[in-house]
Amino acid sequence: MLYKKASYKNTLLVLIFALMSLSCKENKEKVTSVVSSDQCVNKQKPNIVLLFIDDWGWSDIGYRNDTFHTPNLNQFKKESLEFKRGYIPTPTCSPSRASLLTGKESVRLEMSRHIPEEEHFINEEYNIWPKDPVQRPSRNYLPLEEVTYAEKLKELGYYNMFIGKWHLGEGKHYPEFQGFDKTFGTTDNGHPKSYYYPFFQSGDPKAFQKDYKEGDYLTDVLTDGAVDFIENYDNKQPFMLSFWYYSVHGPSVGRKDLLKKYQDAGLKGKYAHHAAMVEAMDESIGRIRKALKAKAIEDNTVVIVISDQGGAYSNAPLNGGKKGGNTLGEGGARVPFIISYPGLTKPNTESNIPVQSIDLFPTIIEIASGDNYKNKDIQGVSLMPILKEDKIEQRNIFFFRSYEDQYAAVIYDDWKLVKYHSGKFQLFNVAEDISEQNDLIGQGLDIETKLKNDILIWEKEAVPSF
Repeated sequence: MLYKKASYKNTLLVLIFALMSLSCKENKEKVTSVVSSDQCVNKQKPNIVLLFIDDWGWSDIGYRNDTFHTPNLNQFKKESLEFKRGYIPTPTCSPSRASLLTGKESVRLEMSRHIPEEEHFINEEYNIWPKDPVQRPSRNYLPLEEVTYAEKLKELGYYNMFIGKWHLGEGKHYPEFQGFDKTFGTTDNGHPKSYYYPFFQSGDPKAFQKDYKEGDYLTDVLTDGAVDFIENYDNKQPFMLSFWYYSVHGPSVGRKDLLKKYQDAGLKGKYAHHAAMVEAMDESIGRIRKALKAKAIEDNTVVIVISDQGGAYSNAPLNGGKKGGNTLGEGGARVPFIISYPGLTKPNTESNIPVQSIDLFPTIIEIASGDNYKNKDIQGVSLMPILKEDKIEQRNIFFFRSYEDQYAAVIYDDWKLVKYHSGKFQLFNVAEDISEQNDLIGQGLDIETKLKNDILIWEKEAVPSF
C-alpha cells in the first residue's frame, strides 16, 4: 500500500513538471510578464547586462591596437558577435544616451548636443552653443514622456538597475523617473573632477550611500556596486543591469598601479593615463563577467558592450574623433560594439552590416519578450536577425549634431556622405577607404546623387525647425 501511494505521488509530480515544461515550451515566444514558475522565467527571460563606456575609441582595444592591454575584452570578443560597423547617431554624451534609451535619433528629441553643467541652464528647457554656426537650441533633459527601454522591460517583468553616468537631466529627470528601480553612483555631472576620491565637485554622497576615502578609484567603486548587485540579487524577476561608465571620459586620470606600467612602456602624458583608464575599464568588465559566472547565471545572461562616441585621442586607422571638427568621421561616430547571447550568438563572429545604437532598444525588447519587436515611433530596428546569422533590410542610417560646420551624414551600405553648413559635401567608400582619405565627391557617381537627395528628405522630416 505504501508503495502504491508513493508511486502515485511520484507519477503526479512527473505529470506536473511535464505540464510545466510543456507550458514553458508553448509560451516561449509569447511570455510578456513574470509567470509563477521560476523555471519558465529563467529559461525564457534572460538577464541583460549593458556596459556603456564613455569616449572609448574603436581602436582603444587590445586586439586592434597592442598599445592597450585588454585581456578581458579580448576574451569577450572570442566568445561573442562583434559589429565592426557600429555607430552612434549623434556622437556626443547626452544625445548618445537619449538615443540608446529610446531607440530614436536624438535630433528628433531636439537634443543635438550634450547638456551643459553650467548652473544657469538647470531650469531652462534648451541651451545654445556659442560656437554653433546656426545657433540651434538643444534640450537640457530627456522629456519624461519619452518611453525608455527600462519602462518597456518593466512591463515585461524585469527589474532595472542603473549604475553610473546619466547626463540626461537633473532631479526630476533622473533614472528612477524613467523606469529604473534603483540607482548607484548617479550624479548631476557629465564627468567627475577626478577619478580619485573625492570624485565630484559637489561630493554627491547620496549617489553612493557609502563613505569613501582618499585613494578610492571611481571605476572600481562603481564596479563594486555592479558586482554587489549581481551577487546579492535574489528577486524572482529577471534583471537588466545598465552600467553606464564615467570612464574613459576625461579628466584622464589613470589608476596609479596601471599608470606606471604604461609610462615605463614609453607612453607620455595624458595618453599614458588614458591607456591605464582603458585597462581599468577592462578589469571592470572582467569582474562583472566573473560575478555572473559565480552566480551561475552567465549562460542565461546577454552581455552588451558599446561606447557612446569615438575617443578623444588617436583613433587611427580611423579619421576624426571626439574633438577637432570631424566627429562624424569614422573615428568619432564608429564605436566598439560587441554582444554575447549564450546559445544564440556564435563565438568569435563579426558583422560588417552598418548598425546604430538606436537598434539596441528594439533588440533588447525582443530578447526580453521573445516576440519580433516593431515600433513605428522609433528609428531603430531589431538586430536579432543578425544575432541569428541572418540579415536585416538594407537602409540608410543618419547622423546629426550641432557644434560646428560639419553637422550631418548618411551611410548606405559601404558609402558615406558628410554634409556641412557651408555647403561642402564629402563622399567616401568606407569599406575600401576606412581612413576616409579619398573624397569621391564630384566624380559623377550615382550614389552621390542618391545620398544627397536622401539626406535632404530626412532633414525635412527629422530635424526640428526653430
